[in-house]
Amino acid sequence: MKIVSIAEDKKIEKRISITPELVKKYISIGFEISLPKNYGVHLGFVDEEYKSQGVNIIENEKDLIESSDIIIQHGLPSNEKLSYLKENQILIGVLNPFANKEKLYTLVKKKVNSFSLELLPRITRAQSMDILSSQANLAGYKAVVESFAYFQKAIPMMMTAAGTVPAAKVLVVGAGVAGLQAIATAKRMGAIVFATDVRMASKEQVESLGGKFLTVEGVENLETEGGYAKEASDDFKKKQEDLLSETLKKIDIVICTALIPGKKAPIIIKENMIKNMQTGSVIYDLAAVQGGNTAFTEVDKIIDKDGVKIMGETNILNKLPISASSLYAKNIFNFVSNLLDKDNNKIKINLEDEIIEKTLIK
Repeated sequence: MKIVSIAEDKKIEKRISITPELVKKYISIGFEISLPKNYGVHLGFVDEEYKSQGVNIIENEKDLIESSDIIIQHGLPSNEKLSYLKENQILIGVLNPFANKEKLYTLVKKKVNSFSLELLPRITRAQSMDILSSQANLAGYKAVVESFAYFQKAIPMMMTAAGTVPAAKVLVVGAGVAGLQAIATAKRMGAIVFATDVRMASKEQVESLGGKFLTVEGVENLETEGGYAKEASDDFKKKQEDLLSETLKKIDIVICTALIPGKKAPIIIKENMIKNMQTGSVIYDLAAVQGGNTAFTEVDKIIDKDGVKIMGETNILNKLPISASSLYAKNIFNFVSNLLDKDNNKIKINLEDEIIEKTLIK
């Protein structure tokens, strides 16, 4: 059984799907690994390092794809590369089925088995494969570091003979994986942290990290069975808006993480709220690529609105590509291992397995 990974467009995606540390693990369970020339060199993983672990380096990507049983990627490959895929091959990655519906339907018609890992069910057995959690964890950390770098005051409280510098106040909007890591990171750096989320289950998690949970009066529990946030009612949105408007007047840094799978990100921080914020405040919007949680978010730009900086990037994890690749590659390995039928050491697409059934594009 042959596994390959092809080069991503590095202007968009610097993460890789196979790191040298995982090659021996694949080989130990019966796989042969082939990669293109200079596959990981931009992260410091030279071809010789891969070769020493048993990887075949193949220069022609068409030959590489056509000779494979399984292709593992991060994003969906280009149309040209997809055209090389053939019946019964397996493609695994973050395929974004909401945006790539037509391309994936074409692969279904070709009888290519495509697995999109952002569709993983939120069950205990799938935790080691959960790419959304592993990557969001890093994104939450990096968003805090980036916003602190642009904030022009000290973060922790400092008492000096010349006077006291107050601790920065941070608000985290959305207490999922990214939000919780943002809370933890901001607390470690000495900030006073507040958080809000539509899911009441988040309250205990926020408080366990030392954050103060902002609760809307008469709150609804807006959580799906899969553990994601769902859209709020107009009444809830109005109450949340009033609470945020008052809170933001005293906040220095805001980390926005609120996303609804497959939909445009909800606009939570509106124009009038930003006007009431203190000059010099910073907003980092992790939801930028899906439209953003603020009224002014623009992808890959820093917008200055009435002295408030609003930041958002296409892919913040391109600033942590080595750590992100290490975790992503392990998630993928665990997913591939789950596809392996241990009795005959062959790949088996068992649709009775919830992990396989939920992630397969049909």
